[in-house]
Amino acid sequence: MTELAFVGARELVRSIRRKEVSSLELTEYFLKRIERHNPAVNAVVTVDADGARRAARAADEAVARGAALGPLHGLPLTVKDAFEVAGMRTTAGASIWSEHIPTRDALVIERMKAAGAIILGKTNTPAFCSDSQSYNPIFGTTNNPWDVSRTPGGSSGGSAAALAAGMTPLELGSDIAGSIRTPASFCGVFGHKPTFDLVPARGHLPGPPGTLAVPDLSVMGPLARSVDDLVLLLDVIAGPTPERAKAYRLQLPAARASSLRGYRVALWLEDERSMPAASVLASLRAAADTLQRAGVQVEEARPSFELRDAYKVYRALLDPIMGAGLSAKVVSMLEAQAARADADDPLAQFARNTLVRQRDLFLWLEMREHLRFKWSQFFEEYDVLLCPTVVTNAFPHDHSQPQPARKLQIDGQTRHYDELFIWPSLAASAYLPATVAPVGHADGLPVGIQIIGPYLEDRTCLDFAGRASELWGGFKPPPGY
Repeated sequence: MTELAFVGARELVRSIRRKEVSSLELTEYFLKRIERHNPAVNAVVTVDADGARRAARAADEAVARGAALGPLHGLPLTVKDAFEVAGMRTTAGASIWSEHIPTRDALVIERMKAAGAIILGKTNTPAFCSDSQSYNPIFGTTNNPWDVSRTPGGSSGGSAAALAAGMTPLELGSDIAGSIRTPASFCGVFGHKPTFDLVPARGHLPGPPGTLAVPDLSVMGPLARSVDDLVLLLDVIAGPTPERAKAYRLQLPAARASSLRGYRVALWLEDERSMPAASVLASLRAAADTLQRAGVQVEEARPSFELRDAYKVYRALLDPIMGAGLSAKVVSMLEAQAARADADDPLAQFARNTLVRQRDLFLWLEMREHLRFKWSQFFEEYDVLLCPTVVTNAFPHDHSQPQPARKLQIDGQTRHYDELFIWPSLAASAYLPATVAPVGHADGLPVGIQIIGPYLEDRTCLDFAGRASELWGGFKPPPGY
């Protein structure tokens, strides 16, 4: 059954329906994959083997009696350790929640179970889901299956690593600063950041357990080894909360084109604010060239704003969210830092943004709306924008503190760690959907391209990603898995 490791989730569900493989057999198979490969990767941090077996037996019994089956029926899978699963330890990598065992499911987990999914276990994340690497004091460090000395990215790094290593057929992650997209790029899998608020956040940590407010910018979304499987999970989890469903129904627009050549494609790969590593840029250029050789209309174009200015708006909105739970002592330290530090220092910028006054925040919110308007104008001429997912590919583990003071080594230059968030910020700040697809390798490590689509037109960037990936080659397993 070795070949099952990289079979698509949709095909596995079909096989269960056709009784070609049982849910229990599939569950045992992935449990053995985790036992074999997880020690080197440390992606799967919690496993509920007994609970998964019980659910698998029930799924097989439903097949045997001809019961109505959901789109994920009998499929064992893992989810990021940020989503509450009833009876299963849920920590978000934070020591203060190390013993948190929810009594109810997150809303997205509830929907997945209703569709027939079996939650096999949880995958690793940085503490409070707040880093582009995946390590924490509870479960330790997750490694990239392509090179265990390097990070798989974060914060959904365990999700992407488990997928790449064939330990799960499908994953659920979250993204506020590239947390789905960066790991997808680093591990060579597909990821989709949905339009903001398309997928409900209730039951996701952080905020603390019991939080009902929806944090700005943050989204929940799928990771997979194909676009078809991204669509499979997105269709299950998307839609309004029960309260809003009294009046609202989800009906996403169809993709803008019915063929790859029908898409109007904009290309924005270089910017002086954040130049991608040369090897990464070469892979992205090659992907664009492949499209053009296939007859796709690809033009160098960008919205009518500067990347530098858009990123300032994003950080002004993000940093208060990230600093919402800081202690009074830390706030006092930030006040001192904001008062005396160099204006271009990332730590000082974080301090000032975290301490922003509400009247100033309203101005940043207005600036965000202007960016969104410019995006809408841009998408009158183009259907998708291709741009870097992140400035580099997977880099060596670096857990030095404080995080904003870390440095990246790119093409012999020392760059600020916060450059990891610049290209992901484009879609996040404007509430836009974005799909990441693998397009090749740089220095032996995967590279993913970011496909940004119009607001609420998730099906456009997903459809384009699926069609283009037939040219780009799609997912390739890392050596040894």
